[in-house]
Parts: sequence; structure tokens; C-alpha cells
Amino acid sequence: MLKNYSSITEFYLLGFPGSKELHNILFATFFFFYSVTLIGNMVIILTICVDKHLQSPMYFFLGHLSVLEILITSVAVPVMLWGLLLPGMQAVSLSACCVQLYLYLSLGTSELLLIGAMAVDRYVAVYNPLRYTIIMNSHTCRWVVIVSWVFGFLFQIWPVYATFHLTFCKSNVLDHFYCDRGQLLKLSWDNSLFTEFILFLTAVFIIVGSMIPAIVSYTCIVSTIVRIPSGSGRRKAFSTFASHFTTWASHFTFVVIGYGSCLFLFVKPKQTQAAEYNRVASLMVLVVNPFLNPFIFTL
Repeated sequence: MLKNYSSITEFYLLGFPGSKELHNILFATFFFFYSVTLIGNMVIILTICVDKHLQSPMYFFLGHLSVLEILITSVAVPVMLWGLLLPGMQAVSLSACCVQLYLYLSLGTSELLLIGAMAVDRYVAVYNPLRYTIIMNSHTCRWVVIVSWVFGFLFQIWPVYATFHLTFCKSNVLDHFYCDRGQLLKLSWDNSLFTEFILFLTAVFIIVGSMIPAIVSYTCIVSTIVRIPSGSGRRKAFSTFASHFTTWASHFTFVVIGYGSCLFLFVKPKQTQAAEYNRVASLMVLVVNPFLNPFIFTL
């Protein structure tokens, strides 16, 4: 149960600075991005479920990735859109803030783990195509997805508990459009340096740890093909690689955009960065990246 020793029972989200006209423009823009994200990912999920030709590990993972994209954006973007319509600050209860942060971090962790699993899947498909269906069978795929979901939700219990176990006495105004952890730490009366360092280590463990399989798999694919001595063998290998190139390229693009934004936002020793810094990085993670991903994966 959430337990906090401060007198604060709710927070106020400042949202975006600027005039009412600017807020209307931002609302229209972000609402369009959010709508495209929902529709695009729903189309991907529906297509994978209906089309029997898409019943493969790659599309199985992609379907779950689309579900995660919808959930992650829906945790924070509707709150942000509602805040743009309000004349003043937006009130959020302490419990609601805790739940929002927990869902955001848990779903994000599950997504990163699934991206790493997809990188391994592409490696097996290109490097060992004859045994691909044996290695990446339905049983293995189901367990990979289950572990990704369960681990994401279990792993973020302590970081969120540690954040809200701090004493908030300085203020109850968050200079953000959602319950950002860095802004919450700014409001803490306690010395949060040790907590920030532990949170930094957990972010490095998740983001860098799930990024390693992608880097290793792509490096092995290219280096293996380059080391083939004969020209005909190399052409045959590149021919096999070319058959998976579109999927490989789309996944690689997703990895670069997704991991780049997460590294920019979370992997920093000092969690209490400037509000403008966190706002821009959060918009990349919550709005821009989810908007681009349906286009990347449907090319």
C-alpha cells in the first residue's frame, strides 16, 4: 500500500506554458498523433489476428508490441490532452500519480525487453533459417512474451515505491504534463541522491541490458556475411539476408528511435533535470515515437 509521510494528498500538473491559442494548437497536434497511434496499432493487431499468413514469431511479437504501444501512450497522453483544455493547472491525486508512473515504467520496461527479444528473433531468422521454426516455436514465443510482461511489472515495484516513499513538503506543483519521476524527486524534502543513483542503475540495467541483444545480433549478422570467403557464398548469404531485410531494417529503425529516446530521458545520474528537458524527451517517448512506429512496421 502507498504510504507517504507528507501532508500532500494531490499534485498539480503545470502542463505546457503559453497562451490559450498555443494550447489549442498543441491539443489538435497531439490529438492527431494519438489518434493515428491508436488506429495504426489497432490495424496491425487486427491484421495479424485475421491473416493466417502472419502467424509467425515475428508478427506474434509485433502484435504484443503494438498492444504495449497503445497502453503506454494511453497512460499519459489523455491526461496531457485534458490538461491542455483546462484553463489552469490539472489536479492529480497522490494515488493516481503513483499508478500512472508505475504503469508507464512497467509497460515501458516490458516493451524494451520485447524489443530485445525481437532482435534475437531476427538474428535466428537470418543466421540460422533452417532451424528457425524449431528454435522460435510457439511455446518459446509465448514464454518470451509472458516473461517480458511479468518482469516489467515486477521490476518497477521498488523504484516506484522508493519514489513515493519520500517526503513531499516543498510544493505539490509538478512542472510537467504527467507524473514525471524527475519532477517528483525535485519536490522531495529528503536527500534523494542515493535514491536517484539506484534509479539510475536500474534504468541502465533495463535499457542497456535489453539493447545489448540488438547490438550483438546485428553485429553478428553483418560480420558473419563479411567473413564468408567465396563470392558465390557471400551472394547466397546476402540473398538470404535480403529476404529479411525489410523486417530487419524496420526493427533496427525502431530500436534506434526507441532506445535513443529512452537513453536521453532515463539514463542520467541526475534524475532531476530541467523541466523543459524532460518535457521534450517525454514527448518523444510518449507521442512522436508511437506515432512513427506503425508507419515503420507497416512499410
